[in-house]
Amino acid sequence: MRGAREMGLDSVGGLANHMIMAKLGPEGTGSLACVSRRFRDWADDDSLWSTFCADELHLLSPLDPLGNPMPTFKAAYQVWREAFGMYPWPLVTRVKRCWDRLKSWLVANFPEALATLRKGASEDKINKLENALQVNLPVPTRVLYRFCDGQALMSAEFSGHMLGNPLGLIGGYSFYDHEVNVYLLPLSQIVRETKKIARRMGFNSRSEYIVMANSSTNSAKIFILNCANGQLYVGTQNFARDGGLIPCVPNELINLRPDSERMRQQDAMLLWLEEHGSRLHDGIIKLREEGNIRSINLFPEQAPHCTAAMTNGVKVRASAVLAPEFSDLNDGSAKYMFSYSIRMSLLPEGCIINGLSFASCQLYWRHLFFHANDDLISDVEGEAVIGKFPLLHQGEAEFVYESCTPLTSSSGSVEGSFTFVPGR
Repeated sequence: MRGAREMGLDSVGGLANHMIMAKLGPEGTGSLACVSRRFRDWADDDSLWSTFCADELHLLSPLDPLGNPMPTFKAAYQVWREAFGMYPWPLVTRVKRCWDRLKSWLVANFPEALATLRKGASEDKINKLENALQVNLPVPTRVLYRFCDGQALMSAEFSGHMLGNPLGLIGGYSFYDHEVNVYLLPLSQIVRETKKIARRMGFNSRSEYIVMANSSTNSAKIFILNCANGQLYVGTQNFARDGGLIPCVPNELINLRPDSERMRQQDAMLLWLEEHGSRLHDGIIKLREEGNIRSINLFPEQAPHCTAAMTNGVKVRASAVLAPEFSDLNDGSAKYMFSYSIRMSLLPEGCIINGLSFASCQLYWRHLFFHANDDLISDVEGEAVIGKFPLLHQGEAEFVYESCTPLTSSSGSVEGSFTFVPGR
């Protein structure tokens, strides 16, 4: 660092050097501090380290990785670097942003689910899981669990119709008597569930597959991580029989090499949770409240994932999700099962027909066309929906109904019409 003296930095004022060090970052600042006592004094300025903590760790107060207060931002930064020194630092800061994003949404919208998140797991606990299951976790998944060891869902009574715990971080959906609510497993439960699945399906002791998440309800939905390639899969209807799995993210997005110039180090677990956090923050998926039960509902609420139409004062919204637990990849006519949600409401101005306004209207008839890609799969028409004739009133909450349909392809569409009879 003799060049620092040659450039005359010793004669530059403290504010200017503060700005220079802020641009150099923590490592450059540490090197510059070795040049002279004056540089060391400038490098000890805690306002400088508060900037580093805010930029890299989004810390607004000096806290260690467990949330304990530290005397200075510099001390906090050093503790963070020491705690995660075995991992690439850009990956650590990225994972922290992922969890911060999820937690900030939970704080504002779903604090009862926030309370189920466990503290981060130690390196020792992660190593014990690897030894117990004879796997090597992908590095991004290891870092994810260093920040949060899944969810602790206590068995509790929830008044209402849901059978299970509605506080799953991943959330779910329902149609007919089928309910799904997915939560992130803690390490101890990953071991138990993986061994249970291995015995049932006859996996050998060196299998790279481990269970990461499943549904807390009476309906089975399971997510499996392949530790060898970093892909996350969701089980299909025939998973227990022949291991039917659907990948959760495109394979080309996964990169387990820390030194790759092609893309950042990332596995499917990290990408999956980042996308989930983005959908929550963007309002694509939201909470649904039924009775006094609140849960994350995966039916999209925003365009382009949710479509809406308004006719004569009646608004209809529709969206769909894949129900892999009912999908059978070996069934040519019903490979993919989709659940769809239809929401109907009457605008405050009422139902308007021929210039006349009616304060209510009632559903009489439906006619729906289901397509797989561009092929018509089914044409359904008849009275009511799921046996109900909803009566809509001005400005009241939406009437919601959910159903399902099988498709031969992973992409498709539904179109059609609903006929309403105007009320008074």
